[in-house]
Amino acid sequence: MSLSCPLSPDALRRRSDPDALGFASTAELSPLPFALGQERAEEAIAFGLAIAHPGYHIFVMGEPGESRHTTLFRLVRELAAKGRTPPDLCYLHNFAEPRAPRLLRLPAGRGARLKADLRQLTLDLRPAIEAALNADSHVDRVKALREKHKKREEEAIAVLGKASEAEALGLINTPEGFVFMPMQDGQPMSPEEFEALPAEARQRIETQVEAWSEKLAELLSEFPGWRQELNRALAHAERHALRPVLAHLTRDLRRHYADLAEVIRFIDAICDDVIQRAAKGLLEEEDETDEDQENAEDDAAHLLRYQVNLLVDHGETRGAPVAREDNPGFGNLIGRIEHFPSAHGQATHFNMIRPGALHRANGGYLVLDAARLFGQPFAWDGLKRALKSGQIAIEPPAEAQGWGGQVTLSPAPAPCQLKVILVGERELFALLTENDPDFGELFKVVADFADDLPRTLENERRFARLAADIGRHAGLPPFDAPAVALLMEEAARHAEHAGRLSLSTRHMNDLMRESSFYAHQAAEDVHIIGAKAVRAALAARGRRVSRYPRAVLEDILEGGILISTEGERAGQANALVVVELAGVCHGHPARVTATARVGDGDVVDIERETELGGAIHSKGVLILTAFLAARYARHQPLSLSASLVFEQSYGQVEGDSASLAELCALLSALAQVPIRQSLAITGSVNQFGEVQVIGGVNEKIEGFFDLCAARGLTGEQGVLIPAASQPHLMLRPDVVDAARAGRFHIYTVATVDEAMQILTGLPAGTPDTRGMLPRDSINEKVAKALAEMTAAQHPRREGESLLLRKPLRHNRFNALSGS
Repeated sequence: MSLSCPLSPDALRRRSDPDALGFASTAELSPLPFALGQERAEEAIAFGLAIAHPGYHIFVMGEPGESRHTTLFRLVRELAAKGRTPPDLCYLHNFAEPRAPRLLRLPAGRGARLKADLRQLTLDLRPAIEAALNADSHVDRVKALREKHKKREEEAIAVLGKASEAEALGLINTPEGFVFMPMQDGQPMSPEEFEALPAEARQRIETQVEAWSEKLAELLSEFPGWRQELNRALAHAERHALRPVLAHLTRDLRRHYADLAEVIRFIDAICDDVIQRAAKGLLEEEDETDEDQENAEDDAAHLLRYQVNLLVDHGETRGAPVAREDNPGFGNLIGRIEHFPSAHGQATHFNMIRPGALHRANGGYLVLDAARLFGQPFAWDGLKRALKSGQIAIEPPAEAQGWGGQVTLSPAPAPCQLKVILVGERELFALLTENDPDFGELFKVVADFADDLPRTLENERRFARLAADIGRHAGLPPFDAPAVALLMEEAARHAEHAGRLSLSTRHMNDLMRESSFYAHQAAEDVHIIGAKAVRAALAARGRRVSRYPRAVLEDILEGGILISTEGERAGQANALVVVELAGVCHGHPARVTATARVGDGDVVDIERETELGGAIHSKGVLILTAFLAARYARHQPLSLSASLVFEQSYGQVEGDSASLAELCALLSALAQVPIRQSLAITGSVNQFGEVQVIGGVNEKIEGFFDLCAARGLTGEQGVLIPAASQPHLMLRPDVVDAARAGRFHIYTVATVDEAMQILTGLPAGTPDTRGMLPRDSINEKVAKALAEMTAAQHPRREGESLLLRKPLRHNRFNALSGS
C-alpha cells in the first residue's frame, strides 16, 4: 500500500456476522456457568476462599461494571453452602460486673428459643413472686417474726422500767424517746416538786437517773442487732417462700438447656438475684442502676437483666453466613452500644449492644466496598484490629483511638473468624500496598478482573450467552442475532479495540434496557428486540450527551473557534483532542501553530510557559525537541528558537497525543511547506520520529468528521492516525459509509516522515549513501533552513560556501541512516 492510500472502509469497523453466531434469538441460549473471561480472577477467589490460614483475605479489583460482585457472590455462596453454620451470639447481664456483659455462644437456632424462654420467665416472675410473698402462710410467718421481735423489745424495756421502780424512778415514753423520771405516789414529779426537794435529795436522784439512763442506752444499743436478726429471719422466710416458686418456673428451662452449662449457670444467677433483690424490696420499685429504668411502661422493664440480647441469630442460616455491608462505618462494622437519656445523663445496658457486620459474617464471609470503607473514619483501623487480634471488641471509636469518651459498657469480645473480601479499583489497591504495611499482611490474595477478552468467534458466541443472561435477569424480551451482533460491536467500541470485547456488563445492561424501551415505544407487543431498537437506543444516547460537542461545533461553524478544513498553510495543523464529561468522551479538532526563527535551540511550549500544559504534554514537546536536535543538528548547533501553541485553548492541556501534530507544524514552519488543512492528525512521537499509539482514536476521528460533514464533505478531508491505532478503529456507521463513498479518508502513519508526506504532498527525503538529501524534499528543506539559521547565528569564514560547509554536507540523521 502506498503511503497516501487510505484505509479500506472494512478496516474502519469490524462487523460481527449474525449468521455465524448460530442462533436466531437469545431465547435459544443456555446460561453461562461461569464469568466470561474471568478464569484467572475466579481461580484467585476460589483459592482465597478455601485457604484457612490467617492473612489470606481477598482484594477483588477491576473496573466498575465488570460483574465483580455477581461472580464473587456466586463463588462465595457455592462454598458457603457447604460450610458449617456458626453458633448464635448473645450477650448476658453480668451480675458480678454489670459494666462487662458476658458473651454466650449457642448452637445455631437456640438463641432465639432462649430469648423467648427468658422473656417469658421475666413476665412470669412478678406475679409468681407476688403470689408467693402474699400467701397466707408466708404472711403469717412474717407477722409472727415481726410480733416476736416487737415483743422482745417491749419486754426488755418493761423489765428495765420495773427494776428502776425500786429506786423510786419511772421509765416514761416521751415524744423525744424514753427517759427516767423521779416518782411520787406512783406519778412523775413535777418540776416544782423536784425543785422543792433538799439539795442532797436532788443530787441523789440525778445520780440515779444518770445510772439508769446508761443502762437504757446499753439496752437500746442491742436493738439494731436484734433488727438484723429479724431481717435475716425475714430473708430466710422469703427464700423459703421463693425457692419453690423459682424452681417451678425454671424447671422446664433447666431440662431444655441441660446440655448448655453456661445457660444453667445463668439461670442459677437469675434465681439468686431474684431472691437477693426481693429481700431488698427492689423488685417492686427499681432504682439501683440506670439500665433498669428504660421502658418503664413495660411490665417487665425492671427485669431486663434476666433476658438475653440475641446479637446474631443463625436459626435460618444454612451453611456459612455471607454478609455484605454497604455502609461500612465503624459502628456498622464493629458493632455499637446505644444509649438513652436518663436522670444522670446518657445511660445504657447490655440489651442495647448492637451487632456489626463482623458479627453477622462471623464464621463465614464478609464483602465490603473498599472505597466506602476508607471513606469512613476509624473503620479501616477497626477492621484491621479485629482481623489481627482475632477478636471483635465493641467499643466507641473515641475509646478505640484512645482519646476519651463517655463511660459505657465493656462487653466481652467475640471471636473474629471470617474471610473478608474487599472490592475496589486498581488505583486504590496500589495506594494501600504502597502506604499501609498491614494491608499486605492481611490481604494476601488479589483477584484482578479482566476488562475485556479477545474477539474470537467462540468468545462472540459466549458473549451472546452473557447477553442472554443479562436480558433474562432484567426481564427483557429476547434479542435476535443481528441485535446481539450490534451489541458486540458496541462492546468492542467500548473496549477501544476492534479485536476485543469489553466485559463491562453495566454498559451492556444499560444498552439492552434502553433498546427494550425503544422497541416498546415502536410497538406495543414486543416479542423480540431487533437491531433497529439497538440503533435507536445508541442514537438517543448520543443525543442526550451531545450538548458539549454540539456547542463546540457551533462555535467552529460560526467562526468563534478557528479551524480550517480546506486550503493549505505552513506552520499550522489540525490536532485532535478528547474531552471526557460525565464518563463520556467527545473528540474535536484544535489548531496547533508553530513559528521558527534564529535562536539558541529552544522550542518554547507556550502551554507550559502559561502553566496550561500538563506534565505529559510538556514531555511530548521535549521529545520532539530532542528529535529535531538528533536528526538535523547532529554535527552543528541547533540555532533556532521555535514556539508551539494550542490556539484558543483556555484550559489545561494534557497528554502527548498532539505531539505528532506539533512536530509536523514545526517542520512545516521550518521548511515553509504548507500543510493541507483538510486533514487532521493525531499521534505521539518518540525521539526517533516513530509514531506511537494514542487513546480515543474513534472519538477524535468522529469529531473531525462531524465538522467536515457540517461544512460539506469534499472527498479531500480525512484524518491521519498512528498505524498502531488501526486495530482500535470501531467508527460510527456514518463515518464508514462516507469512507466507502470516497468522501472521507483515514490514513495510518508509522513515522513523522510518512505523516509529512501525506500532509504536504512532498516526499520526505531519505539521505543517499553519501548522506545527501534529495533536493526539494521535506527533510532537505528543513535541513537547509536550520543550516541557514546556524550560519546566521555563527557567520561563515571568508570564501566559505554555506552549502558546502561540513555540517550540511554530512547532514544525515540517525533515525533514517542508522549512523
